[in-house]
Amino acid sequence: MPTGVVVFSYRTWAARYPSLAASVKPKQAQAYFGEAQLFCDNTPMSPVRNLAIRATLLNLLVAHLAMLNMPQGTAASGGSTSAASAGPSPLVGRITSATEGSVSVATQMDVPPGSAQWFNQTPYGAEFWAATAAYRTMRYIAAPPPRNLDPYAPFITR
Repeated sequence: MPTGVVVFSYRTWAARYPSLAASVKPKQAQAYFGEAQLFCDNTPMSPVRNLAIRATLLNLLVAHLAMLNMPQGTAASGGSTSAASAGPSPLVGRITSATEGSVSVATQMDVPPGSAQWFNQTPYGAEFWAATAAYRTMRYIAAPPPRNLDPYAPFITR
């Protein structure tokens, strides 16, 4: 195992998210873990230095991706899927309104940079977004003052 890198454990993930594990196979969860690394750096240079915290964040992303890709009609509790509703939902974004008579659903997905909308589509993504707030904060490091503040002074070399 490379140092400074989290390795996915399906057993740990399934114990934490049993309702999702009922419908997500180990190979599928491993693929989601690979995809989760697009959103959370899993290298020794990651801003999340604590491997336990990084593992938790990556597992949250695996749960988020699993929930987003769950076939229609499949409840998170592992319900069955009918042939008519198999496949991921064609809806993209959050549901902004829904009516029952004559069934209508409106979604919205205007995602400006740095937005939490994509993550807020599932409780797991929202939890990831909240947990990573400290890592999205800019850290300002002041540059040292220049040695010579006089622009007309001769350039001194030593």
